[in-house]
Amino acid sequence: MTPPDATTEIAVEDPRWASMNLPSLAPRAIGATLSALNLPPEAFEVSMLACDDARIANLNAEFRDKPVPTNVLSWPAEDRAPDVPGALPRLPEPDNPMERELGDLALAYETCMAEAQTAGISAQNHVTHLIVHGTLHLLGFDHITDADATRMEALERVILATLGIADPYSVSVLD
Repeated sequence: MTPPDATTEIAVEDPRWASMNLPSLAPRAIGATLSALNLPPEAFEVSMLACDDARIANLNAEFRDKPVPTNVLSWPAEDRAPDVPGALPRLPEPDNPMERELGDLALAYETCMAEAQTAGISAQNHVTHLIVHGTLHLLGFDHITDADATRMEALERVILATLGIADPYSVSVLD
C-alpha cells in the first residue's frame, strides 16, 4: 500500500529542477518518511526550496558558518532532538495544530546531480534519499554521534525500501 503524500510547498529557484518532478517526488518521499514513523502524512507540512549551489552556499554560510555548497539543508520548526544519543526524538503530535509545520528543506541542484553521477545512481533516487534524510532532520534525527547515525541510517534504509530504492549507504555520498 502506498503511503499518503504530505503537504509540501515547493519554491523552485533553479529551472533545472523541472526534470525531477518535485511536486510529485517530494510529497511522496516526505509521506513515506512520516508513515514509517506512524505519523499521518496529511497532518503535516514541509516547505522546500529547490535552488542551485550558489544559493545553498549562501544559506550554508548564513546558518552553519560553512560557505560551501551542500546537498540538503534543513531548518526544523522545533528542536525535537532526543536527550540521549540514539534515542527516538520527540515526534510531533498529529492532532496539535501548533506542530503541523515541520520546517524547511533546501536542495542544491549541481551538488545533488554530481553526487548521483559519482555514486552511479539515478538522480531521482538520490534526490528522494536526500528529501527523506532532510525530513528526518526536521523530525529531530541526526547523525552526529554513532548511535544517532545508526538509528537514522537504519530508518532511511527502511523508508527508501518502501519506495523501491536500494540501500543508499552501500555507496555513501552524504556528508
